[in-house]
This record gives sequence, C-alpha cells and structure tokens, in this order.
Amino acid sequence: MADVADRPEAGRPDADARLAAIYQDIILDHYRRPRGKGALDAPDLAAERRNPLCGDEISLQLALDGDVVREVRFTGRGCSISQASASMLTQAIRGKTRAEAEALVRRFVALAHGDAEAGGDKAMGELRALQGVARFPARIRCATLAWGALDDALKCDTARGDASRGEREG
Repeated sequence: MADVADRPEAGRPDADARLAAIYQDIILDHYRRPRGKGALDAPDLAAERRNPLCGDEISLQLALDGDVVREVRFTGRGCSISQASASMLTQAIRGKTRAEAEALVRRFVALAHGDAEAGGDKAMGELRALQGVARFPARIRCATLAWGALDDALKCDTARGDASRGEREG
C-alpha cells in the first residue's frame, strides 16, 4: 500500500484527514497488539525510563549478536503513545547495528520534536505515525520514553545485562 503522505493529493485537507486517521490506526494497533512486549531471559543490555509527570514506565532489554541487535523486548505501562512507541521501536531496531540504532534514536527524537525532514523521511516507516506528537509538547515525552531507554542502553559499555539497570526519569 502506498503511503498516503506520498500521493499527489497530500496536503489537501481531505488527504491530511485520511493520513491522520491512518496514523491513528497504526498507533492504536501497536498499543492494542504490542510487538516485542515481554522480558528477555538473558539480555545483554537493559535500561529503564519513567515519566514522573504521568507515570509511564518502560523497561527495555536487548540481546546482541556482536554489534547487531538480535532481539529487543520491552515491559512497562502507560498511555497509548508511550506503549505504541515502544512497540514500534522493537520492530525498527531489530537487526540494526548499534551505530544504526543510535542514529535512529536521534532521527526519531527529531521527528517527535517536529523536524520536517525527519517527518518526511520514508525510511522512518511506521514511526512517522508519531510525528503528530510534536503539536502536543506534553506528549513528546510519552513518545520518546522508550527511545531514551534505548539510548541509555546503547551507551552502556558493559555487557551481560548491567546496562543502566537503575531507573531514570525522562
């Protein structure tokens, strides 16, 4: 299926409404049927983040094959945006190198803050569904919570699960 945002009629109010509906459907689907939900038995890296303003919590665990993310799982609770974003993250970074995942963290955070170039980047795939949070500053934290945990985990130099075990707000 072609992306509605790439069609010639994109930018017209009716096309914008269809795009918003598709993006809302993607977010709700990831919230209702999260991908990558659950814990890993023996993660190589892990990190936790919580949002003290609303109570959202994410615990992210990664299993690596050398420098490549072999598996990624999350546990947590929170609003539809934080949980959908975590679900989408698990699909987006599986199979990526640490460097690619770090670059995707930066790109996603830019998208969530309203960066038009990131929002128009077809390589972002379903993550583009979350670009609307930029209009709601309080929701940016929800969308970027799991991504902050990923950034924490990737910056950790130790393996076998010692990565950022402490809880961090953000």
